[in-house]
Amino acid sequence: MAKPKRCSAIPSTRAPPTTCTAVSDRPVSHETGARLGLEWISIAALLGLAVWGVSAWVGLATANHRHGHSAAVISAAEVVPAPAPADPAAPAEPTAPAVLAVSIASRVDSAWLDRVSSGTGIPRRALAAYAGASLALATERPGCHLGWSTLAAIGHVESDDGRHGGGVVSDTGYPSLPIVGPALDGGAFAGIHDSDGGEWDGDRAWDHAVGPFQFIPQTWRAWGADGNGDGLADPNQFDDAALTAARYLCHAGDLSSVDGWRRAVRSYNHSDSYVDEIARVANSYRS
Repeated sequence: MAKPKRCSAIPSTRAPPTTCTAVSDRPVSHETGARLGLEWISIAALLGLAVWGVSAWVGLATANHRHGHSAAVISAAEVVPAPAPADPAAPAEPTAPAVLAVSIASRVDSAWLDRVSSGTGIPRRALAAYAGASLALATERPGCHLGWSTLAAIGHVESDDGRHGGGVVSDTGYPSLPIVGPALDGGAFAGIHDSDGGEWDGDRAWDHAVGPFQFIPQTWRAWGADGNGDGLADPNQFDDAALTAARYLCHAGDLSSVDGWRRAVRSYNHSDSYVDEIARVANSYRS
């Protein structure tokens, strides 16, 4: 029997075999390919502190699909935005700017970061990237409703929030140790020939998944974003990677329903069991 292939980059990831993380180099179709089989969904719209004013809290939604797993789609504490300047400029149109003036991490209230980081164990700097990307997309794509905990769950499953291999996340948003997966050479892993000349993964023969969100170079070339305002898009930098993941997920549509949420996460990794795992981790951040 042939050995299953995968392109998930590191041993700690729970991404299932035969799948690739953020593998597509084209925008995902709004048509769902997931086997949802949803039995029920409970949504309560609650007034809150999110930047869009209303939070869609999605309750436990049991999904029976071919793997027989069940999953609970997220609900989590609202992100509190950082206080606005005393005399702010007129708000910009809700579009994705080519270059951000400041890091998305600066959008998030410091006290909120302290409280949620302490309660969840997520490194504060990684949490700032997750939450900042969520707030950024609330402005860019207000119909997306992407929660910070979805991004946090992906970052946790893919790289232990940037701590894979015993590293830490620096104040600049870079893991102290490079997070580069094995060669996608068609052996134990999916076969993807080099697409970046070794720019991100150091390999001119085969691609590797890179950074805290484990983007393969093909996907990064199409989607890579500058989240920290330095004029560069680097898959190793947390703000850049989180903003890119957020835009990638939001391209799938509205995440406020169970089927919409599952469709978006499944576009990131084409596996129902991966979606279930992200839902489980995201729900562990509930408060």
